[in-house]
Amino acid sequence: MALRMCESILRRSLRFPSLSVTLENASPRLRTGLLLSDHVNKRHLTQTVYRASSRHSAKSKCFDLTCMAYWISLCCSFPSVDQFSLLLKEPDQPESPKCLKVAIIGAPNAGKSTLTNQLLGRKVFPVSKKVHTTRSSALGVITDDDTQIILLDTPGLTTPSKVKRHQLERSLLVDPLKSLKEADLVVVMVDVSDRWTHNRLDFEVLKCLALCPHIPAMLVLNKVDLLKNKTLLLDLTTKLTEGVVNGKRVHGTPRPSQKEVAEFPAAAEPQTKSTLSREQLRALKDCKGWPHFRDVFMLSATDGEDVEPLRRYLLVSAKPGPWQYHSEVLTDQNPEDVCTNMVREKLLEYLPQEVPYTVTQHIELWRETEDGMLEICIKLHVKKDSHKKMAIGPGGMLVTRLAREVSEDLMNAFQREVRLRISISLKR
Repeated sequence: MALRMCESILRRSLRFPSLSVTLENASPRLRTGLLLSDHVNKRHLTQTVYRASSRHSAKSKCFDLTCMAYWISLCCSFPSVDQFSLLLKEPDQPESPKCLKVAIIGAPNAGKSTLTNQLLGRKVFPVSKKVHTTRSSALGVITDDDTQIILLDTPGLTTPSKVKRHQLERSLLVDPLKSLKEADLVVVMVDVSDRWTHNRLDFEVLKCLALCPHIPAMLVLNKVDLLKNKTLLLDLTTKLTEGVVNGKRVHGTPRPSQKEVAEFPAAAEPQTKSTLSREQLRALKDCKGWPHFRDVFMLSATDGEDVEPLRRYLLVSAKPGPWQYHSEVLTDQNPEDVCTNMVREKLLEYLPQEVPYTVTQHIELWRETEDGMLEICIKLHVKKDSHKKMAIGPGGMLVTRLAREVSEDLMNAFQREVRLRISISLKR
């Protein structure tokens, strides 16, 4: 009950800045911890407050979280708080709202973030030709008339051995499946321009579909503009759907029996466990596609006209239900995350091989000027002197280019002028 009271106070403090609480209500230990700079990360603050307060009684937790609400209300000039407050707003839904949660999954570099950006009409997720640009799940929100579409952009599906070998975050294993279980519809993306992988669905994708067979799924063949022989599209569709779409056979293929479809691995009932049995896994390894796709789309995610029919399809597929976000919400990411993701995108694009994966960054300055311009200073930390020279480039040309291109992307995302400065230091 005490925690529910804290949540209520926190919400009121964010929505009504005039509502204040007394700093003396907080524990001495927490009061000391609140002497932070203006550029502290809000998420880190929240975690710090929670860790400090978790050692006290429920009553003490209430006071500490109340203090946190007070501190955040004092720092409303920090952009994270504006975003946080917007996410807490009650949805301004119409009388008969519709909603649809869509999980977009696929192998690394299939074009999931590119498609999400195109559906949103604005670039808010990082995009790169290199794998694992998206490192954790994030969502985008489309609000059109009485309908809200929640797009769950997920990292590329990978394996535990690759996570360990490339020192990737464990979230790359957990986030896609978690998003899929929350979805009303699954969009499976396949890069048809990759001739080494386009003949079959990624095994990790098949495992996710087998774990959640009760969730409707659709297939999106992406990068069709890069496929020289367009006649291959029908053949690829046949392979990736096992010759069946929405219970009907694909033209030119023999109709499978109901028994064959019913016996497809893990296709009958939703799984209560997060893993498949050995028999199911062995059966999936012999499969190239999934015979339970409702529809198939062929498009180029970089082309707005190609994506528009898919956008209309999603809006029509929405079911009556309450909205989850205010109509002004575009993403659940805070502005700093959007910024650091954009920087990482450019590092992946311009630095060779494994170098961009070893670079860390933090925001030194985030300030809004009187004329509304956003001033940002980011410091990049590299592990080797040779990496530092690569990142700076001849005569500082590369780091200047990084700052300019990231600034342009941020201006598009934030709809305001942005001045970005990037510095690089050696951190062994």
